Amino acid sequence: MATTGKSTEPGTSVEAAGTGAESGPQDAPVPAAGPDKITELEAKAAECEDRWRRAMADADNVRKRHAAELRAEREAERARVAAAFLPVVDNLELALAHAEADPTAVVQGVLAIRDQAVQLLAGLGYERDAESGVPFDPARHEVVAVVDEPATEPNTVARVVRPGYGTGGGQLRPAAVAVAKPRG
Repeated sequence: MATTGKSTEPGTSVEAAGTGAESGPQDAPVPAAGPDKITELEAKAAECEDRWRRAMADADNVRKRHAAELRAEREAERARVAAAFLPVVDNLELALAHAEADPTAVVQGVLAIRDQAVQLLAGLGYERDAESGVPFDPARHEVVAVVDEPATEPNTVARVVRPGYGTGGGQLRPAAVAVAKPRG
């Protein structure tokens, strides 16, 4: 019998039989799948799909729980900060109630309340920045004026127009300052 390069065996590649070429995994014979094997594979596929759906549901539950915890934590932090400001508001109301009695006492009371608020901000991590006579720092200062101050070094904060609060990356706002003009 002469060979024509074609094979009559099931699952054997025509080209591989005739040329002697190496066969790869895609050329491997596929075993016949009986009804039991198909049922087993379908059961495994169903199990995998069920596990996937459960994992997706768990991930969704974690996301929802995290979002709820984040909302609750934000609300609790807002309540802590607001509660910390209540004594400041109480003292302002006391000062206003005594405004007609003694004007100098009211001014002293308002100054004490301001100091209380500044301490509260410092306790929250936002210290007051109202220094003059220091070198200008664009990370801490915002220039609102350039002034001719012969007694002050050039590029130095001559006066603070509005104090800043915070330091470095944790800054609520920079200090608004007037800076001494460079000489020359």
